[in-house]
Amino acid sequence: MPLALLALTIAAYAIGTTEFVIVGLLPLVASDLGITLPQAGLIVSVYALGVTFGAPILTALTGRIPRKPLLLGLMALFILGNSAAALSSNYSLLLVARVLSAFAHGVFFSTGAIIAASLVAPDRRASAIALMFMGLTFAIITGVPLGTMIGQAFGWRATFWAVSGLGVIGLLAIAAFLPSNLKRPAPASLADQARVLTSPRLLLVYGMTALGYGGTFVAFTYLAAILEQISGFAPGHVSLILMLYGVAIAAGNILGGRLANRDPARALVWLFAAQALVLLAFTFTAPHPVLVLITLAALGFLSFANVPGLQLYVVQLAQTHRPGSVDTASAFNIAAFNLGIAVGAWAGGLVVASSLGLGATPWVGAILVAAALILTLWSASLDARDPVSVPA
Repeated sequence: MPLALLALTIAAYAIGTTEFVIVGLLPLVASDLGITLPQAGLIVSVYALGVTFGAPILTALTGRIPRKPLLLGLMALFILGNSAAALSSNYSLLLVARVLSAFAHGVFFSTGAIIAASLVAPDRRASAIALMFMGLTFAIITGVPLGTMIGQAFGWRATFWAVSGLGVIGLLAIAAFLPSNLKRPAPASLADQARVLTSPRLLLVYGMTALGYGGTFVAFTYLAAILEQISGFAPGHVSLILMLYGVAIAAGNILGGRLANRDPARALVWLFAAQALVLLAFTFTAPHPVLVLITLAALGFLSFANVPGLQLYVVQLAQTHRPGSVDTASAFNIAAFNLGIAVGAWAGGLVVASSLGLGATPWVGAILVAAALILTLWSASLDARDPVSVPA
């Protein structure tokens, strides 16, 4: 694997860290800025919405820019966004800073995956893309807990300064190792992208993605608060628990891919059912430190075990119903993941602000995942009548 892939992986690590580290910092941010916990939760939603809507629009608008200058510009925007977050003196400025970082996130991953595949021989393209996305996985395992520890020791702004530093390393690595003569694919127009959204079958699986993936974020967004206020853990223990959660996520992502290889719809039925049950159990195990750790390990495993199956299922459906727009259909599923994060965090904020309170976020999340299960059963029944294509 060329050093250029390492550069992309470092940048992906930085971007993944800034997306999820805010979960461990929410109580600190809320206290420092004098805002409520639900208001702090909107920081997660705003970022996810920035990725959801910014990625397709900005990808289309930047399609004619050479690839290396584009990635350098994206990393510069990422550094600017995180530096602005570190300098934010109020809630509004922090929201704007997060949107800037989100714009860089969406375009980087949609463009970076194509570049990663172009850097190696055809029979190694999948491995190259997996290596780049491994940066995102390692961000969840190490970047988020370390960022939380930094925030608890030196203040939440220090975490964003540290993430900005990671962005600088990523930018320098891209400048040093990424070739300047990368081929630029023909840019897809917004109209071409929008045609994917006219397929009812693809819209159905996007709903599965948003509800199934986003359901966990109703509770996960407020996980630090749940662990401190309901489970009784000291703030210093939260980062260690987030590391456990991250390891479970990595394991779930690997095993989930194996389960979904033959029949992703069938695998998703079982995974969503288990995920909904574990979220429901989380409601009752949250006050018990030992039981909550077991529950969170299971929840981390299941919350990302559905990701490979959802992505593979979209590709299969696109090959059957929109064969000329498979890449675009896949990109819209990435947007659906982030839309799910935004909706889940927003719904969680409503629950926390209501009479139901913080402890109700897990079972509300279970309802969203159960809705994804219903959509999956519906889609599987349609497959029985109209079989999907199997990717080559």
